[in-house]
Amino acid sequence: MSADAEIVAPGIGLPEGGDEESQSIWQRAFGNLKSGNLGVLPVLVGEVLIVAYFSFTATNFFTASNFVNVILQMAGVTMIAFGVVFVLLIAEIDLSIGFLSGIAALTAAELQLPDGQNWPGWACILAALAVVAVIGAAQGTFVAKVGVPSFVVTLAGLLIWQGVILKVLQVRGVIIIEEDWINKTATYYFSATVSWIIAAAVTGLYALGVLGGVIGKRRAGLLVRPLPIIAKVVGVAVLAFGVVAVCTHATKPKACPEGTPLTVNCTQPLGLPLAAVLMLVFLVGLTYLAKRTSFGRHVYAVGGNAEAARRAGINVARVRILVFAISGIMAGVGGLVLAARLQSVNLNVGGGTLLLDSISAAVIGGVSLFGGRGEVRGALLGSLIIATIANGLNIGGYSTGTIYVVTGVILLAAVTLDTIARRLQERAGR
Repeated sequence: MSADAEIVAPGIGLPEGGDEESQSIWQRAFGNLKSGNLGVLPVLVGEVLIVAYFSFTATNFFTASNFVNVILQMAGVTMIAFGVVFVLLIAEIDLSIGFLSGIAALTAAELQLPDGQNWPGWACILAALAVVAVIGAAQGTFVAKVGVPSFVVTLAGLLIWQGVILKVLQVRGVIIIEEDWINKTATYYFSATVSWIIAAAVTGLYALGVLGGVIGKRRAGLLVRPLPIIAKVVGVAVLAFGVVAVCTHATKPKACPEGTPLTVNCTQPLGLPLAAVLMLVFLVGLTYLAKRTSFGRHVYAVGGNAEAARRAGINVARVRILVFAISGIMAGVGGLVLAARLQSVNLNVGGGTLLLDSISAAVIGGVSLFGGRGEVRGALLGSLIIATIANGLNIGGYSTGTIYVVTGVILLAAVTLDTIARRLQERAGR
């Protein structure tokens, strides 16, 4: 894990008098706000306000068990939204991701059947991801090589893969998933000891990454500002250990032994869910891919200006095909996690609001619909917003219609903010 150290050239940009470092930080913050470079601030502020509201209006919302439940609710959508980020970065759209996730779940479920192929769980997962990767790349080829708009190609994909799922499951019915490799992606919890070790490892690796960045900047002769760096490391440590502390205090009901009085509520302790670790692993890996590799830089370049990227020697068609393949793979990962929560695959797999939730998560998280701007972490933050709202409204007894309305309003607000921020950045010459 790594983070960019905040730097300035020696002797440049420092205000006169007072605490130079703190003044410079506030000046940069004000400059970013004025130019529309808001980052994740609106999302974080929104999440705090949402949590505060439901803490007072929804019974049992602000509990450790419900916190774990929110993590499990958002895991599948977050995985799919990670792929959506890359598609939006190149200024395209993928409407097939919902049913691609269903295809992955259906493939794995079919292959693990004891009376069918009876493949081991890990092989079912790899095969399912390979199928959706090929489908994603094929759809990307139509966009990149033939020139068919991505909206049309992926809309056709939505209909095709929905039809495939219906044809198979109308004959097979509900398929029960018995393979532990699949089910544990959404049902496994680490012990308290292992959970704390994971928190320490995350903090330590992040600190080492930051230290490596600082050393590199020092060798380049650049001045490193310690305060923002220390704040980031402390923030990650507080977040990692805080999440584990809450998860290890969560419990879930279990069957009581014979003879237990009826007045006793039997529960078992939980821990850090495997789904949370999977989200973190993909977040780090895909962030590295987007920010630290030539392919990632090409993705941003194509989204910013495809023609300029082509003239600069970037293989625009290849970038687009690979991005749609990544979108397919992440849709598959999300589909497997969602199927694992139900431990089955039925006619509704990949349907409902899954497509809209996944795209909304990326957009609410700050990924621009116009391409070239946004980060992978935006998908995680946007999914957290959507899952928190849905969870709080459900606990509060609100109707499904109300959940749709509120989510739609937030999505509209996010896109409006993105549009305004883009105009401010254009005026500022960014």
